[in-house]
Amino acid sequence: MKWTAKKPRLQVERFVQLLSIPTPTVKLTREYASTNGRTTLQTGHVSLSEATLDESEPACSLYGPHTIQEWPDHNAWDEVAPFGDPLIIESNVLQDKRKRNAADNPLLVWLPECQSFLDETLFLEGRGHEAQRTLCRCGTELEEPKFRCRDCFGMEMCCRYCVVEHHQCSPLHIIEEWNGSFFQRTNLKLLGLRIQLGHTPSHRCYNPRPSSGNNFIVIDTNGIHEVALDFCGCDTAQLRYKQLLRAQWYPATMTDPQTAATFNVLEHYHLLSYESKVSAYEFYHSLARRSDNTGLSTIRDCYSAFMRIVHQWQHLRQLRRGGRGHDPGGVTETKAGELAVLCPACPHPGKNLPSSWENSPPETRWLYALFIAIDANFRLKRKVVSSDQVDPGLNAGWAYFVEEHAYKSYLSERTNERQECSTCVSHNAVNMADTKSSRGLAATGIGTVDCARHEFKLPNGVGDLQKGERYLNMDYLVFSALVGFTVTVLNISYDIACQWSKKLWSRMEHMPTHLHMPHNDMLVRYFVPKFHIAAHIAACQLTFSWNFTKWVGRTDGEAPERGWANANRVASSTKEMGPGTRRDTLDDHFGDWNWKKTTTLGRTLKRKMEEAVKWEQEHRIALYDLEGTVQPALLDEWRLEIKIWEEDNTQPNPFEGKVASITQAVVRSQLAALEAQELQAGINHSLDVDVSPSILISGSIELEDMQQRLKHDISDLSLHPMDKQKEAIIHRTNALQRWIDSWTRYQQLYMPIVSMLRSSSLSASVPQVLLKPQDFPLYLLSALNYLDLPVDCDLHLMEYEWQLRWAQAHDALNELCSHLHLCSHMYKFKDKNLRGQAASTCAQNLIACVEVKKDAAVEKYKCARRALESLSYVRPMGDFAGDHTQGTGTISWIWLVKDGDTSPSENERVQDCVRIEWCKARTRAARWSEEVELLVEEMRRVLTFLEWQSCWWRQCATRRSSEKTTEQEGLQTYAYRQAALRSTMWKSFQALWSFIAQLNPAVPAPA
Repeated sequence: MKWTAKKPRLQVERFVQLLSIPTPTVKLTREYASTNGRTTLQTGHVSLSEATLDESEPACSLYGPHTIQEWPDHNAWDEVAPFGDPLIIESNVLQDKRKRNAADNPLLVWLPECQSFLDETLFLEGRGHEAQRTLCRCGTELEEPKFRCRDCFGMEMCCRYCVVEHHQCSPLHIIEEWNGSFFQRTNLKLLGLRIQLGHTPSHRCYNPRPSSGNNFIVIDTNGIHEVALDFCGCDTAQLRYKQLLRAQWYPATMTDPQTAATFNVLEHYHLLSYESKVSAYEFYHSLARRSDNTGLSTIRDCYSAFMRIVHQWQHLRQLRRGGRGHDPGGVTETKAGELAVLCPACPHPGKNLPSSWENSPPETRWLYALFIAIDANFRLKRKVVSSDQVDPGLNAGWAYFVEEHAYKSYLSERTNERQECSTCVSHNAVNMADTKSSRGLAATGIGTVDCARHEFKLPNGVGDLQKGERYLNMDYLVFSALVGFTVTVLNISYDIACQWSKKLWSRMEHMPTHLHMPHNDMLVRYFVPKFHIAAHIAACQLTFSWNFTKWVGRTDGEAPERGWANANRVASSTKEMGPGTRRDTLDDHFGDWNWKKTTTLGRTLKRKMEEAVKWEQEHRIALYDLEGTVQPALLDEWRLEIKIWEEDNTQPNPFEGKVASITQAVVRSQLAALEAQELQAGINHSLDVDVSPSILISGSIELEDMQQRLKHDISDLSLHPMDKQKEAIIHRTNALQRWIDSWTRYQQLYMPIVSMLRSSSLSASVPQVLLKPQDFPLYLLSALNYLDLPVDCDLHLMEYEWQLRWAQAHDALNELCSHLHLCSHMYKFKDKNLRGQAASTCAQNLIACVEVKKDAAVEKYKCARRALESLSYVRPMGDFAGDHTQGTGTISWIWLVKDGDTSPSENERVQDCVRIEWCKARTRAARWSEEVELLVEEMRRVLTFLEWQSCWWRQCATRRSSEKTTEQEGLQTYAYRQAALRSTMWKSFQALWSFIAQLNPAVPAPA
């Protein structure tokens, strides 16, 4: 076998050797590749004198790696045989190795050149090679070439005349002047440049009109500039603000403007505010520092003018994108919600739904359902700043916020109505809706209505909240958003849907008539979002679940929560705004959110479809395997039950157990009833008039719980407890001692052996009177069996204890599940809503209390399980039947055992568990199958909507006619560009979804 050295893999290291070796050595490690694809590593030690190190390395450095410049000729490094036992690396590992290069860690490559980069930046501070020139390139000797532009390409220096001439088309560039020692900043105004509007830069106006004060301010991306500006005074001149707009400068005022912002800086800030949520204040003052970062120069404060310009600019962009510039009616005839960016995947009759869709059968009509999600956000609050009279806003209900005047008029008419309290768990959103603090706030937050499938904000689905999440506010927002839709199936998701849906239609009757809906002709269903439903009672978790209801796919209803992460970042600036400016700003940000969602629909729906197809196949196969273990007659019966419930939710819910749950209270009641029946039959097992066998055993279990709780509370006491704490512990200890004294007298009647056990087990050094009650041995039957002690008592006592312990184990598991759900909910609530040390500390204390209860439930279950194991000879434990465990979370292998008994003669409780598990498995498979169908329909709707929108923009090109051909050309150009954009998006999405046979006939349908 031939070995060839791989020289690039050579590594040289110095190491510290023993003092007995006089000559320093280096360790050489080489990697060799053999012809059969294997490699070996060879390590040798060479005298440092035989290898020449890089001169840049200090001779005293013995620890860092070094580079060999000249290699010693040892054993012909190019071809050598490995010595010793080589370290073999398999070839498949070699294939995963990638040759590393400088691009793998560019920062480390740059680090040695840091000084060079620093020198180059300092080089640019001087004149460089331009210092050798004494004349400007124009050849004049009157002016020295001492000016340069920081924004132009290169470092060329020129004279004053040339720099002014070259910047006729770039009047806002930054100019520097060489003063003999360094460059100092100057401006084109001081050099004599005057900007002429209304003419091309090469032409001069015969009647120029200077701006007032001759100190016009222009805000651009490179700073705030003071320029010399001349307006055109010719007979054909436009108004001054139009002259500025034609130059792509936006005026701050219409009459005698003295401040303007370039379109470039407005577009830059607009996108920056979307992505970083930077406020206009921060952005403007960064431009001021760009002009002068020392604070020594006086810069005129134009922040309020910039704010006004930005406000108008945002509004104009929405009008352009909404096609209002192409409508003959103009801006004033804009309808409610017309400026909102619509969701292409939602159903829009006349735009993306097939003809006669409303007459489709129920089996396919659900595909045209509208999914909406309702939520409130209390971070987007607004302080009491300004008023609607001073700052009314510009949109006036044309986008996402409802029209403010009609909204507040409706609220003022019904302001005294009180909201009903929750009949579910104590929802703060319901119970505290009228009591939420609003001190110093004009709006405590906002309520929104979103598309639950695609996370779009719906037109006219946003409004301010004056208190909490009141039904009055949310009802108005929901019906305002639904006015723009015509659907026959409506799915509504709301975290308090179980309460809000009650009396909804009766509340609608008291609303304005234009908000009324023909709900009698619609199928309206209510749901609780999947994240929030765990906080509801068990009945709500079944009735309002997205998972258990058909024709909803894999919708989770949490769409608004995902949007808040984007919107909350702008809350710090909008809370200080006036009412109108804040509404328009949030409208603008919601519009950008919707547009970004539109552009990413191609990738989003593709990812969802790939995931849905994968999980649909897995759950379909799992359901098939499960049904193979169940008798066909039972399956037919279960299918009928779940079908009836899906058609009518008032019927018995198949996801609920038919067998009553086991609790200690139920078992005690059953034992008492059994004793009553035995007494009527003349059978009496009681040895005392007041205490029966069942009372004795249940009392012993209660005493055991009291002992455990007392032990825990004593262990939690601090090293120096307060007197009140010690008093409470003493009272509880005394009460427990009295209970034990009373109970032991009855125990000796039923279990005489206990007295002998206690007398023999108590040591003379520890008399019984000194034994603490929490440590007193109760000697229950299960404990005697556990300790292998002789038991001679009535078997009824063992049977009673087994039943009570069985119920105790169920109680402990239910408590444990409840505490685990509560802990999970509290942790998520804390991470999402709480900020600051005080709130976090309070939350941690509450979580710690729940953790203590959870640990107590665990100990309670362990105790019950030990007792059941001890009593298993009385009745075998079902958990251990057949060496299998029963689970109901997912389809475990236990549900797929084909030899299992699922006949009607089987234990009723086990069969009930199998039925519930089958219902869940069937539901999971059905939801994923529906998701696939729904995604195909949504993809089709998106493509159809883009086609419609492209045609609509082409029609807009000729909707409005103008006498001036230049204005008509602008209208057509914008319309055609928007139409082309939609066509390009259509092609992009069609290519991404080419694997969907229903959307691409060329793709064969899957078998």
